Amino acid sequence: MERATSGLINGIIGVVIFSASLPATRIAVLQFDPLFLTVARAAIAGILALCLLLLFRQKRPSRSDIISLIVVALGVVVGFPLLTALALQHVTSAHSIVFIGLLPLATAIFGVLRGGERPRPAFWIFSALGSALVAGFALVQDLAASPVGDALMLAAVVVCGLGYAEGARLSRTLGGWQVICWALVLSLPVMVLLCFIAMPPSFAGIGAPAWLGLAYVSLFSMLIGFVFWYRGLAQGGIAVVGQLQLLQPFFGLALAALLLHEPVTWMMLLVTVAVILCVFGARKFAR
Repeated sequence: MERATSGLINGIIGVVIFSASLPATRIAVLQFDPLFLTVARAAIAGILALCLLLLFRQKRPSRSDIISLIVVALGVVVGFPLLTALALQHVTSAHSIVFIGLLPLATAIFGVLRGGERPRPAFWIFSALGSALVAGFALVQDLAASPVGDALMLAAVVVCGLGYAEGARLSRTLGGWQVICWALVLSLPVMVLLCFIAMPPSFAGIGAPAWLGLAYVSLFSMLIGFVFWYRGLAQGGIAVVGQLQLLQPFFGLALAALLLHEPVTWMMLLVTVAVILCVFGARKFAR
């Protein structure tokens, strides 16, 4: 299979997995404290990551990779999960999901700054158009907005874009799943300590939906999704595969409709088609 095609396939699998992250977080944060939810998901995923690295006897990253792994950990292991969990205390799942449409632009910018990629000017036009469509879609939705929630989501997008681009750069030498595993293991001691500090006095009142939400974000959002995502970014390029994130809000809204019973409108479907065209346009002019 052609490397670019393989990158797109891995990227779309990662996007589908990530699409359920915010609905699952929304369900979990209704009963879990945002800080505990963040450190617990990172600790669970970190233990699994350590087992994988030991099982497959992966070599340790070099000293020159440590700073980049810290950046990845701060961006996608701590920053994005914590900021989105805090935001979801102020805004609905659907409202938060549409901000994810700004991730491709953030990832592409950091891909240029950190990954050395140089997309053609037409790429930026399609990327900006896709982001504008998503932002416009958010504005016309009848959703209760919160300045605090919106600010937290924008901050989450920035740190996540940096983590994606830095992880993709590392995955060219370390491998896709190895990058997220080493980032999780690097942050594991701190996450375990904070997990015990932030742990609620009792879990008696925590329902099954909240536990399922924690399980999903720990296993799929924090680990399995990144295995596919970083592999896709490394194979197909940060800029072009990163544009697949434009589809994530609409996958997420569809899942939110199923899980949280939020309505899916014709406008959502029409904007989805337009965004797909932007993704293909960006891919054509990525290099």
